[in-house]
Amino acid sequence: MTNRKWIALSAMIMLTAGIMTISTGCTKGGNKAASKADSTTFLYNIGSEPTTLNPITGTDLYNQAVQNFVLDSLMTRNLDTYEWEPALAEKSEISKDGKEFTFTLREGAKWSDGQPLTIEDVKFSFDVIFDPIYNAAHLRPYYENIEKAEVTGPRTIKFKTKSKYFGNFAVVAGLAVLPKHVYGDAKKGKEENKTILGSGPYMIDTYDKGVSLILKKNPNWWGFTAPEYKGRYNFEKIRLRFDKEENLALERLKKGELDYDSLTPEAFTKKAVGEPWGTEVLKKQVENSAPKSYGYIGWNLRKDMFKDKRVRRALAQLMNREEMNQKFRFGMSLPATGPWYQQSDYADHSVKAIAFDPKAAGDLLKEAGWTDSNKDGALDKGGKPFEFTLFYSNKDTEKYWVLYQEDLKKAGIKLSLQLLDWNALLKNMDEAKFDAVALGWGGGSVDIDPKQIWHSASIGKGGSNFIGYSNKEVDKLIDKAREELDKQKRIPLYQEIYRKIAEDSPYAFMFNDKFVLYAINNRIQQPKDTFKFAVGTEYFAVKATNQ
Repeated sequence: MTNRKWIALSAMIMLTAGIMTISTGCTKGGNKAASKADSTTFLYNIGSEPTTLNPITGTDLYNQAVQNFVLDSLMTRNLDTYEWEPALAEKSEISKDGKEFTFTLREGAKWSDGQPLTIEDVKFSFDVIFDPIYNAAHLRPYYENIEKAEVTGPRTIKFKTKSKYFGNFAVVAGLAVLPKHVYGDAKKGKEENKTILGSGPYMIDTYDKGVSLILKKNPNWWGFTAPEYKGRYNFEKIRLRFDKEENLALERLKKGELDYDSLTPEAFTKKAVGEPWGTEVLKKQVENSAPKSYGYIGWNLRKDMFKDKRVRRALAQLMNREEMNQKFRFGMSLPATGPWYQQSDYADHSVKAIAFDPKAAGDLLKEAGWTDSNKDGALDKGGKPFEFTLFYSNKDTEKYWVLYQEDLKKAGIKLSLQLLDWNALLKNMDEAKFDAVALGWGGGSVDIDPKQIWHSASIGKGGSNFIGYSNKEVDKLIDKAREELDKQKRIPLYQEIYRKIAEDSPYAFMFNDKFVLYAINNRIQQPKDTFKFAVGTEYFAVKATNQ
């Protein structure tokens, strides 16, 4: 899929490797056991348990992490060039007018249950996105320009577009293909939340709820005999753990219970030291061009206190990102400046991060009517104190919010902190029952499309614009940019969108990472430390000398 996914902020801090590289997992035992007895299992931690395994209704990145191993798309991206290459579709054709895309399904593809994968499955995978029973609102902004999918032969399907959109080909090429015989009955399919069946390199083996998910090789995967896929997916099994806490993940790395994990700057600099770091577990700092994730605090713009742009900007000015960066991230991150990663060609590089400035924040709050009317040190307006609650889902990030809480208190604002589990957090977001929430966005695509998150059409239940952001000028610019097929002409439009959203301060934007930091067990062999657009975990294997 090409859509961007919600992630808990702790996962966002760790998620920097890029395409199909999330975090990592584990089994029991020390390094010797992991190297020998478990030499056929890759130990990988995805950071949290998916709220559902349903590939149609799932909206979080943990669900996506499982999909990456279990489902196939029509085509896939080359990790060094970012060009499209064949996957389930052996070839593609674009009509002269650029409005129709035809894909030819490769012969012999099967589902992991042995049933043949047909062109009707491909058509179903598109049609189901618009099935009201499934309510896949998070996917629809991408596919709304595709008028229909039309089967034109036993192995061919044509996608016809309604209007120009620079990403039309990308969204259909990246379509995850689903089994109609599993999800075709919408009522039953919607309830398929504890399992997932696909045609990809792996399939579910066992699911230990709350702990881990073990995947095993899908013997029916076409890619194992395709010459162009040689060298990928070398492990018999993959154990996906749901460990949230960084210290636990670091201990698992040291004990050989993890093969690979992304590292925060703090872990890389301060915690991953001494034995066995540098011998059995290696630390690596690399740079690549993968889209970078970012964290944020999102304000519920339906709440009166957050409707005023001056208030939102003041709240951003009261967040000491520089201190957080130095204290918790060791200066290895960039304060985020806007609604996607600032290293992107589509970001307006003239936009600066909002600096910590309590005096300026106080002036803005006073302009907005928030004053200390009874001289008790607390701001109020119309007899109501300025106080709100921040929801977050991982205790590792609490230090950021405690620091923020202290600075807000000095400004006369009371911030209450509430730790929720991931499912409860998503439920509150979906029902708009929150004041503010700490989250992150995965990096998404190199070619940005902000409609999913920032267009007012995405505000509906289940949509990604859960904070309720609406700016008519931004809507018009997004619509215009989506119709511009020339990237060089699209760039200034998106830069203007970036600038306008940044000015509106709908989020308190936090950090973009400069580097990809990760740890890898010395038993693992890599073709290189990173490809251009991802670390490339699908090419990992156990070193021959350790087998």
